[in-house]
Amino acid sequence: MQKLQNHSAPLIPMEKPIYIVIVPSPGFSHLLSIIEFSKRLIQHSNGLQITCLIPTLDSPSEPSKAIIQTLPSSIHSTFLPSIHSTNLPQDSPIAVKAQLTATLSLPFIRESLKTLSSSSRLVAMVTDLFASDALICAKEFNMLSFIYAPTSATTLSFCLCLPKLDQNVSSEFRDLLEPIEIPGCVPIYGYDLPKPVQDRTSQMYEFFLQKCKQLHAVDGVLVNSFKGIEEGPIRALDEEGYGYPKVYPVGPIIQTGLSGDVKTGSECLRWLDNQAPNSVVYVSFGSGGTLSQDQMNELALGLELSGHKFLWVVRAPSESANSGYLNSESDDPLRFLPDGFIERTKEQGLVVPSWAPQVEVLGHNATGGFLTHCGWNSILESIMNGVPLIAWPLFAEQRMNAVMLNVALKVALRPNANEKGLVGREEIGKVIRRLIEGEEGREIRRRMQKLKNVAAETMQEEGLSSKTVIQFAAKLIGN
Repeated sequence: MQKLQNHSAPLIPMEKPIYIVIVPSPGFSHLLSIIEFSKRLIQHSNGLQITCLIPTLDSPSEPSKAIIQTLPSSIHSTFLPSIHSTNLPQDSPIAVKAQLTATLSLPFIRESLKTLSSSSRLVAMVTDLFASDALICAKEFNMLSFIYAPTSATTLSFCLCLPKLDQNVSSEFRDLLEPIEIPGCVPIYGYDLPKPVQDRTSQMYEFFLQKCKQLHAVDGVLVNSFKGIEEGPIRALDEEGYGYPKVYPVGPIIQTGLSGDVKTGSECLRWLDNQAPNSVVYVSFGSGGTLSQDQMNELALGLELSGHKFLWVVRAPSESANSGYLNSESDDPLRFLPDGFIERTKEQGLVVPSWAPQVEVLGHNATGGFLTHCGWNSILESIMNGVPLIAWPLFAEQRMNAVMLNVALKVALRPNANEKGLVGREEIGKVIRRLIEGEEGREIRRRMQKLKNVAAETMQEEGLSSKTVIQFAAKLIGN
């Protein structure tokens, strides 16, 4: 009788999991947006995993640590070893410090990629613009390279145009008598261009120009916008002939599921519950915006003068408009308010230090307007909730955003500053009354409601944003 041989099946090596690596720059608002994009990408992809390597200046902020707690199991995150601010040039602008932090973290990024590549298939790296030096590592590990722009498509279009403008324009942009034509965008005067380009002899201008040149060397750019609000710029970004990389409009991407100070959040929402619909002006300058002491006084007295209800997130004053961006606040900001202000307005408004649950505040039916620094995250959150705006830009690209909101979309009022650059109390009171009381404000609210509906459609499973994210994920998996 012939003995049967036992032939075991040959071992089939298991496929390595497919990973993309996300590298943000320091700063909560940049981390927030790219993390929310990562969640969206995981939601619309099959079999993709994400590792987020987070460069850190000094130590992670409490909000940054909180947002990491919201991640699903398929997104792994690591705060890289801290870069100490004492090792950076002390007089450097915040954007330069953010970029230097990412650049000095390159050895840690390489080490992480080396470890990850032993058990995973690394297909792509996505960085934000200020962390784009990390894309050197993407080339070393044969990964596709992408930049995530947490900005408007208008700002992205300008950034892609800047290298050519730099060659063709000899004077300072702010001195040009005619507006600058950016493909697909409303004309924008030079003084409303991003803060880094206002002085072409500065270190900041050279830094920004180099970052804009890097945009042309990547495999694609993901921008947090959508055709419903920026059809012209997005169409132009997709046109052949400009030599642009592939652009993926993946917005609107906004904060979801982030917890903050529960006590302060509950206080804000309870107070709003007792106010009439559309009666409250919410005042906040984002995660890092600050006012001078003089401007803080004028804003306080203007809110009081308006006669309307307000919820104001107050930060300690500073002569630097973005001083709160990478620094934690130690002073009690309420002590810088005008004498007697809180007592006089206790029936009119609520003042909270440093933070409020913004998404919940904007979603509350009592909120009738938002006085904002025009950061892009705040703009999208306002659009998603249909809240009309008062545009008060402070730094970065916020003046460009203000032009788009006021001129192109007509969903914001913009107060006028005096010859010293100060917005006076009477002007503040007048603009608030125009937004809350008048026909002009009602028309702005109607336009904003239309944008809200378009944004909701864009985000649906069959919406354009979802299809774009699915297309991007398919490109990565198929690579």
